Amino acid sequence: MSVTPLHPEPPPSQPPQVAAGATERTHGQPPRVAFFVTVDWYFHHHYRGLAAAVQAAGYRVAVITGVEDHGERLRACGFEVIPFAISRQGMHPLRELAAVWRLYRLLRRLRPELLHCIAQKPVLYGALAARLAGTPALIAALPGFGWLFSARVWQARLGRRLVLLGYRLLLRRPGAQVLVQNRTDQAELLALAGVRAHLIPGSGVDLERFVPRLPAPGPVTVMLASRLLWDKGVGELVAAARLLRARGLAFRCCLLGAPDAGNPASVSADELLAWQAEGAIEWWGRREDMPAVLAQAHIACLPSYYREGIPKFLLEGAACGLPLVTTDLPGCRDVVEPGGNGLLVPPRDAPALAAALATLIADPDLRARLGRRSRAIAEARFGEDRLAAEVLALYRQLYPHRYPHRAAAGRRTGGSVGPSSTEPATGTGDADGRERDPASRP
Repeated sequence: MSVTPLHPEPPPSQPPQVAAGATERTHGQPPRVAFFVTVDWYFHHHYRGLAAAVQAAGYRVAVITGVEDHGERLRACGFEVIPFAISRQGMHPLRELAAVWRLYRLLRRLRPELLHCIAQKPVLYGALAARLAGTPALIAALPGFGWLFSARVWQARLGRRLVLLGYRLLLRRPGAQVLVQNRTDQAELLALAGVRAHLIPGSGVDLERFVPRLPAPGPVTVMLASRLLWDKGVGELVAAARLLRARGLAFRCCLLGAPDAGNPASVSADELLAWQAEGAIEWWGRREDMPAVLAQAHIACLPSYYREGIPKFLLEGAACGLPLVTTDLPGCRDVVEPGGNGLLVPPRDAPALAAALATLIADPDLRARLGRRSRAIAEARFGEDRLAAEVLALYRQLYPHRYPHRAAAGRRTGGSVGPSSTEPATGTGDADGRERDPASRP
């Protein structure tokens, strides 16, 4: 089996490059949106659809990111890719200040009308650099609170305090809008940092690529696809698989993904290979062809206790008409109706996870019923075009006098993402946490 590991991050000393002609804000040209994210593969998997909608709405799109193995794919989409090395976990004061300084200089040269930062470190560094550079508008997107808010070690507790202080100082200003993906994060951000956030439930899923298929022949296949972190519940799934095999159940348990060297909670390749040799799981490595991969699955499982936003894998599994098994924690439970399209289990509880999986493995009619509801929920709430329309509405609010007066042509779903879209269509919440359209929730 060929496994493609994540590549190491580029050296931080490499200066950012700006394309010729991209050094000033030019009147008469479409406004430029610059996305800032740590690594290219993450942006390609989670935000490529949003960037395409932004481009279709008349913006020029630049992606400031660490380039590993997806830079050319992003350029092929028509995006300007600007290499920018930044360590996801590094905390050396001088190196981190140097990264902010490099970003400030880049923004002064690139002069985007709007900077859209994704995840904790890009949000903090981007907000500071954008303020210094005079960037008119800022989107600070927090797709979950991550390891700092789920780990129990002292380093995480200290990091949480520093991050919340940064949010309080940098994000409560005119011209900035904070995005979160679930109501728990929205409420905590307001309570702990005094920051009001807009709720958009995830980055969405392509409802034309991810579609239901006839159940695959052979044993029932339980699948988990994510970064392979302990916090994602990988160890609990392996333990549950052992319990089920001890009971004599015939099934497959497949892990997709690669170890994440930039995360302290990563599972090692040696551990994955040992579990595979034992027969507890199959490790398929990192895969790009997720629609074809999910066509081989019968159950999508993510027993995460990571501080998720809205897990992309659960959205993809739901769009493919699979029943979901996940934890009763923020982000994960936001995709699941218990008994409607999946089953919720307590975090860190392998026996409870094994019991939920055993219920679905033994009952094909239940899997089919839950899977149909999964697809309906994905269509009603999580289509990427629908969620992209909400983001574009925020762009208009932040910088209305330079919004391109050219509506996108409703990519694939027929919905407009142009200036006429004034109300989000998913029933998500305002910054004060009130429900806009309760009837739209499943």
